[in-house]
Amino acid sequence: MSKALKIVHWTPRILCILAILFLSLFALDAFGHEKSFWKQLLDFIIHLIPSFILLIILIISWKWELIGGIAFTVIGIVMTPIIYSHNYAMNQSVGTSLVVIASITFPFIVVGVLFILSHYMKKKKVK
Repeated sequence: MSKALKIVHWTPRILCILAILFLSLFALDAFGHEKSFWKQLLDFIIHLIPSFILLIILIISWKWELIGGIAFTVIGIVMTPIIYSHNYAMNQSVGTSLVVIASITFPFIVVGVLFILSHYMKKKKVK
């Protein structure tokens, strides 16, 4: 495997793990309220559902890069206007909403494109 192919192979995997960990940090807001520990733990697990889904897609992507790449790209593109409109409704700031989009959905779009690129680079190398 060439150096460029290794970079394109590992970059989306590492970036995706980091993005999922970053997204998982937001689940920590389930703690600290005046609820019982078990209710807080249940809320925490519920908040982690998107991270679990993304982790499953990452596992699929590890084996089938094209399918995973398409899935991550679609998720990123579909979630962008949803998260933007929700965030804009909360703070009425275009700039803040764009920063949120850049930090939450953009990494998954990049991961998806890199998985697709890796798939086609490996396919081209085999021929």
